[in-house]
Amino acid sequence: MAGSDGTEADGADTDDGEDPIERAAAAWVARLSSSDATEADRRAFEAWHAADPAHAAAYAEMDALWRQLGQLPDPRRRKGPPKGPSKTLAGLAALALIGGALAGQGGLLDRLRADLWSGVGSIEHATLPDGSRVDLNTDTAIAVRFTAQERGIELLRGEASFDVVPDPSRPFVVRGGGVSVRALGTRFFLRADGADSPVGVVEGRVDVSAEGRHAVVSAGEAVRIGDDVLRVSAADVERDTAWRDGRLIFAGKPLAAVLAELDRYRRGRIVLLDARLGERRVTGAFDARNTDEALDVIAATMGARIRRLSPLLVLVGSPL
Repeated sequence: MAGSDGTEADGADTDDGEDPIERAAAAWVARLSSSDATEADRRAFEAWHAADPAHAAAYAEMDALWRQLGQLPDPRRRKGPPKGPSKTLAGLAALALIGGALAGQGGLLDRLRADLWSGVGSIEHATLPDGSRVDLNTDTAIAVRFTAQERGIELLRGEASFDVVPDPSRPFVVRGGGVSVRALGTRFFLRADGADSPVGVVEGRVDVSAEGRHAVVSAGEAVRIGDDVLRVSAADVERDTAWRDGRLIFAGKPLAAVLAELDRYRRGRIVLLDARLGERRVTGAFDARNTDEALDVIAATMGARIRRLSPLLVLVGSPL
């Protein structure tokens, strides 16, 4: 953003056709919802907000769009006439641009703290100091915390799979997303992004702890967190870890969940516009490194309409 108050100067449309007030409003929504927003940011925003009624109106619209996209919980109900489609799409594009930039900043902070990391859409493989293997899924960062007593790993973001070399005298412990996984020799994965089933075991057994609860998980099982218990159940963990070979495999998965998974492997946002379409089931295998191809296959097989408004924003809806 340019200008002494952190926004672009108001006036004519920018070269890319976007309203500079809407662009500034989108930037303020994204900035103020960031965890590192400062008091100086808030004072600058108040000055911008009060400078022109058009600023306040644009901010209210962008704030509503941001909440509808699931970026923030919406504690209130908004009233007013619906926005026209061109303004809504322009707002979505602006929010995707700003939101994508903020997400990139968050990833950068985790990478600065990490010993190993992967970029968005890439899958990395490495060998740890004890000979154990780690595979990093898209946008993942880990910090290695090995001591004489414990082989510790901190999963800062994303998802990682571990093939652990046995060492009974020094347990292998991975912590991330509020979950701790302890193993002596096994192969398992952990997600730190709030997934319903954050832990799965391919070989051996692990001890899982979360929110004061504890469970033992064996090969072919996964953990689901909820209802004040850790639920252990049978799972297709080989399918769940197919990403290690660059494949994403779905069997009867709702389209909404499939799109959310594809979204992890690309910059920007995939936005589902039709909730009923999102309930339809998808079965298939896709290349994790080519999500555009996956979207084209979904469009061809399910009759979905794919609109690419920019490299950072894809809309998925029913055909007109």
